[in-house]
Amino acid sequence: MSDKIRTTLRIEGSLLLVLAFSMVIPLLIAFFENETDCIRAFLLVIISCTILGLILFTSFNLSRYKIKSRDGFLIVSISWFIASLIGSLPFILSGSIPSFADAFFESCSGFTTTGSSILTDIEVLPRSILFWRSFTHWLGGMGIIVFITALLPVFGINGQLIANSETTGPTKSKMLAKFSDVSRSLYKIYLAMTLAEFILLKLGGLTWFDSAIHTFGTVGTGGLSSYNDSISHFNSSYVELVIAIFMLLAAINFGLYFTARKRGILSILKDEEARFYLLIITFVTAVIAFYNWAFDGFVQIGEKLLNAFFQVVSIITTTGYMTDDFDAWPTFSRMMILCLFFIGGCSSSTGGGVKAVRVLVALKLVRRGISLKLHPNRIAPVTLNDRELGSDVTINISNFIFTYLTIIFAGALLLSINGYDFITNFTTSISCIGNIGPGFNLTGPTMNYAFFSDFSKYICSFLMITGRLELFTVLTLFSKYYWNSDKVS
Repeated sequence: MSDKIRTTLRIEGSLLLVLAFSMVIPLLIAFFENETDCIRAFLLVIISCTILGLILFTSFNLSRYKIKSRDGFLIVSISWFIASLIGSLPFILSGSIPSFADAFFESCSGFTTTGSSILTDIEVLPRSILFWRSFTHWLGGMGIIVFITALLPVFGINGQLIANSETTGPTKSKMLAKFSDVSRSLYKIYLAMTLAEFILLKLGGLTWFDSAIHTFGTVGTGGLSSYNDSISHFNSSYVELVIAIFMLLAAINFGLYFTARKRGILSILKDEEARFYLLIITFVTAVIAFYNWAFDGFVQIGEKLLNAFFQVVSIITTTGYMTDDFDAWPTFSRMMILCLFFIGGCSSSTGGGVKAVRVLVALKLVRRGISLKLHPNRIAPVTLNDRELGSDVTINISNFIFTYLTIIFAGALLLSINGYDFITNFTTSISCIGNIGPGFNLTGPTMNYAFFSDFSKYICSFLMITGRLELFTVLTLFSKYYWNSDKVS
């Protein structure tokens, strides 16, 4: 057996151990609630993952083999599929979601922080299953791989190249000398944000269970709720504001919070991407609130403003929580929301989507293109935070956006096999690849994905994982050059 396979199996063993440990809390909830079927399900998965994980982790001793970038792509992609598979087992074994396609979809939606669901009645699920369903958001939000690679140095493995393939989390940061130190430091911020929101929601009258569920969905920007009517169930402006603010904070570059501890909170506003992200939220919220207010006869401006703010933040951060049915809004407001589908949160945050920094750079490229048409001899560099971006960076961003759009249309084409309308297929594809959650029409904020065929649910699951791993990590595996060791470093 090659050194590469040994190292990969050892890492996957550590993943199984992490997943087993993460199911202990829902197991305890199952015991407390006397949910017999769930107790059996969680015990079986925990024991199986622990045994298999220990076998893989202890049977393959570390060698001198050094992980290459090509190995990181494979390890990360496999890990997310394994996590989604293992995560689906409690749903199936407990009988909560007996269909494998449905359970795998729900698990993918949780770990990728998409928040889409095939469930037509969420509230009938056992509480331990509801907890596990939302806890997958928290695990996937900062990134399972980032968490594992923070521990890998303890096992004697350098996790930098592995985590660089999982670029939705704060994996590129150079704030500390060691990557593992960066991961652990940012997880402390993640934990602090989680604890802060949990306390504030508890102070707002929510039970500890509801506070935990919706905190996981918020800081992980996932959006799975324990109620059929999502956040509107609480009918509380306080709860809506707390969740909206933490959604907004969770989709800001976590690296900025690290530097803010030394330079002050206002240092966040010095970052161009953060300013652009906040500007979009402010502008779109104001426009939608005013338009909806005028459309409804200039009544209830406070309610219109809060609903607009919540839904705008929920969509741009790719969380997907709901306080109002935006699919029932006027066409102009719906189009504004649709535009947010193509933006997403900031880089190195728990948010998904294209990412605000890529959209910002793309707009700067458009501006430069117009300028060069008028002044062909002008030197017009593209800058970000007063630093000139190299041509390789701008090319990579252009390639990403083009690939992103291509996959959206490919996904919509495959989903159209079901025969549903264009808007449903198109927005569902965007929602899955962007890890957003709701779409429009049949997958709108008050609907679900249960009507899709198993084939379409697998397509959606693949789109969710591909989007979570920023496209190229997964797509690279389909290249013949990847499997030629002589052509890839």
